[in-house]
This record gives sequence, structure tokens and C-alpha cells, in this order.
Amino acid sequence: MKLQRDCFHFRGHVPCRPHKEKGVHCEGCPDFRPRAGRILIVKLGAAGDVIRTTPLLHVLKRDYPDHILTWVTDFPDLLPDSVDDPARLDTPTELWLRHTPFDLVINLDKDRQACALAASVQAGRRWGFTLGDDGMCRPVTEGVTPQQAAAAQAKFHTGLFDDVNQACTLSYPQEIFAICGYEFAGQEYILDRPQPAPHFDLPEGTLVGLNTGCGGRWTSRLWPEDHWAALASGLQDAGLVPVLLGGPDEDARNRRLSAATGAVYPGHFDLRTFLGLMDRCEIVVTAVTMAMHIALGLGKKLVLFNNIFNPREFELYGRGRILAPDSPCTCFFQPRCRRKDFCLETLRPEAALAAVIELADRT
Repeated sequence: MKLQRDCFHFRGHVPCRPHKEKGVHCEGCPDFRPRAGRILIVKLGAAGDVIRTTPLLHVLKRDYPDHILTWVTDFPDLLPDSVDDPARLDTPTELWLRHTPFDLVINLDKDRQACALAASVQAGRRWGFTLGDDGMCRPVTEGVTPQQAAAAQAKFHTGLFDDVNQACTLSYPQEIFAICGYEFAGQEYILDRPQPAPHFDLPEGTLVGLNTGCGGRWTSRLWPEDHWAALASGLQDAGLVPVLLGGPDEDARNRRLSAATGAVYPGHFDLRTFLGLMDRCEIVVTAVTMAMHIALGLGKKLVLFNNIFNPREFELYGRGRILAPDSPCTCFFQPRCRRKDFCLETLRPEAALAAVIELADRT
């Protein structure tokens, strides 16, 4: 039996898509497509960073349409269908990677595990970051253009020095595009909507998602509960419909807020269902979290609370407002607030309400 091992669709251990859909075999297959090579993206986490790296797919798919694109991540469920080979980082994946040659490896993570993984793979070219002889991250400066080398070095330095990070004027998409030799031109996130769309019994009107948490580790980003309550009440007074969003960590808080204000709280769900719920909202209010990137990926209008990050790193695509506290934050990139007075107390609900109403009026 003839096998087309060089076909783009050939998987080697399971039936290919054309066979499953049409019953065809390799010989004479009308869907035969020569495979030009393989590209590996290493972007493990966090989940939001994975989502905001997907704009690169626009240019990679354009310039390498017949290369199989493997993306190794801790969050494969967040990758769009345009990624040919999504893979969770585990022992079987690492074993396969060590024995598979790639034409290009793109590593955009600077942690030791990702750099070691990128360095261990057979590759014709490497972009981004790899492992130095000292066992630590280093930017790739050989085999790339001077512009790519400079971009990787600049991104490397922002991770080492807070003042350099604070002075950076580039958004994250601009940085990673430059590392890969491209110029960012507003390419959107790519995030697939769940199919079929989950059903929720939600009120009619303009739904405003209030993502009230920020994870248990980064409490320096947590807006006070009484501020969320005031915002929810103000939205209802303005004729808008607040919908409380969050996961298990926010469940108790959201139940209290719903009981106190009458805001809708459908509950917490698995990731795909959560995407479906957020997709029902027109506007999302959130701190810098995974929900922020999901909202951007779904094309939502966004009110973003930011205190501990460089606001210039965020690309909102002209659909959002970034709000900072009146009292300047001095805890740059710190998971816990180190001040006696918490700066986010001074980001008032009235400011958030005004930003939401402004975005709602743009419809």
C-alpha cells in the first residue's frame, strides 16, 4: 500500500483528516499536499500570554502555508484551530520533540524550562530565546537579522530591570513581531468561539461582564469588593446589565455581590463555557488577567484596570480604556501590595462607570 509520508495531512499514527472525512487512501488522493517542513512555537504560559501571542499566526500562516505548525503550551485548549499540531508540554511531547527536526523554532518564553526545551530541539533556525552555557536564558542573536537580535535583547532586558520595563514604549505584540522579523500592523488575537455556543438565560439589554478576580497569587491587582458593588449598582441605574464573571476563586465573592446588588451571576464554568458566557457580553471590565485577553480575542470592548504593569504593553485595538488609580502605584510587577495604603482603593467606581458608559455609547 502506497503511503505519502511527505503529505501535510499525514500523521503516521492515526488516520488523516481526508481519510476520516472522505475515506480516501494515499494513492491518488485529491487532497495530497506536499509538506514543506515543520515550525515549532514554544509559548507555555501564562494563559493570557498564550492568547496574546496568537496574532503571530497571521504572518506565520501567510509566509509558511505548507509547514506544519506545532505549538507547545500548558494551555492547548486555548489555541485556535489554525494551529496544526497543538501539544501540551508533558513527557511524551518532550520525547517526541527531541527526535523531530524543525526548520524553525520560535521560543518567546524566558523561563528555564522553555529555553531548555527550545535549545534541545533540532532546528535549522531559532528566534527568540534559548539556553546559554550557564544554564540561563539568553536572547538568540546568531542566525537572525540585526533587527531581530536587537529586539530579542531589548525584550530580554525588560525582564531583568524594572526601570527598563517601565521605560519601554512598545506593546507586547510589537515586541514579539520584531523578534520574529515582522512589523506589527494591528493583527488581531485569534480565539475560536465554542461550537455550539453554550446557552445562558440572561436578561435582555447591553450586558457588561464584570470579572471580579485576578487569581490568588496577584492580589496587588484586586479591586475592592465594595467598588465592584458600587459599579454594578451604577450600571443598573444607567440601564445596563452587569454580569458577574469569574472562576472557583471568585465564586463566594460573586455570590455576595449578586445578593447585594442584584447583578446577574450565572456561576463558574469550564474554560470553553466561560468563553461562551463572555461572548454574550458587549463590554468587559477586568484587571490584567486571562479574562482580559479572552475579551480582546472575542472582539469585546474593554475597561482595563492597571496599576502594576507598564500600560503601553497592552494592545486594546481601539476598543478599550485603561484606568489607573489616582494614587500612583509603587509596587511595579509585585504580586503583593507593599504599601500601607492600597492604591486600587483610589480607582473610583465612578471612573469605571463613566468609561463603561462611554464605550456603550460607541455602539
